[in-house]
Amino acid sequence: MKFTVEYPVSAAGYDRALVGRKGMEQVVRAAEDCGYDAIAFTEHPAPSKKWLDAGGHESLDLTSALSFCAALTGRIRLMTYLLVLPYRNPFVTAKALTTVDLLSDGRLTVVAGTGYLRSEFRSLGVEFAERNELFDEALEVMRGAWTTVPYAYKGRHFEAGGVASVPRPAQAGGPPVWIGGNSSRARARAARNQGWSPLMVSDEVARTTRSPGISTIEALASHITRVREAAAAEQGGDAPFDVQVQTPASRHLLEGGSAEEHRDHLGRLAEAGVTSFVLQTPGDSAGRAADSLREYAETVGIR
Repeated sequence: MKFTVEYPVSAAGYDRALVGRKGMEQVVRAAEDCGYDAIAFTEHPAPSKKWLDAGGHESLDLTSALSFCAALTGRIRLMTYLLVLPYRNPFVTAKALTTVDLLSDGRLTVVAGTGYLRSEFRSLGVEFAERNELFDEALEVMRGAWTTVPYAYKGRHFEAGGVASVPRPAQAGGPPVWIGGNSSRARARAARNQGWSPLMVSDEVARTTRSPGISTIEALASHITRVREAAAAEQGGDAPFDVQVQTPASRHLLEGGSAEEHRDHLGRLAEAGVTSFVLQTPGDSAGRAADSLREYAETVGIR
């Protein structure tokens, strides 16, 4: 099992030091030193105050934060968790992600999704009803920009000719792309890419993100089996494919749960086909976040 650390700026009432140089350095260096596999940032560039007051969370600019982390580290992967592709022009997105990939010597993993906050789409001048079409076009354009020079494209939303998006990413073909989301459409997209990143949550909780719930490991395992079969059919059985999941236990051990029960949970996830587990640390202080990473690594045996 691999472990991704979700940077705790999304924690309610987080320590403001976490959005400063010293605080971020403290947490990110702890994640790298303890053997975690990735450090991840989410995004909400224009959330409504209403959403924040109702339990939403703050965020940083993804590529800026990951570029800073690239300078601090030499091993750990850098992850967008997740990048909302419809929010921006895909050539601009491809260039920003290429920059992170180059500055990190090829350590970027892109987890991408369609987004769900209607008010945020409106604030950014993007049609919410077009988000799925925008997502599919944007990903196609990004792949083309990363691999083809000159590159031409004509779609419903984007058009370009003779584009030279250079330099190219450090990773041949561009960074791996995992698709976030629980829907059948997200699973179908995942099968055409390098991974799937669902949330294991109840139907009630999932409705807040306009997505179906996955409430049990058994249900998750069934979905993983079908996604992997589809990925093998699309890409061949030898193509690498990861499954990263966040579950209610992503904070369980950190909030006083049983270590034995948590290790059992991780084992059941691994048996279901999960390759990476998302860990959410406390955010009330940068020091506590770093200490919790050390304690968790020792408890579950991360090396």
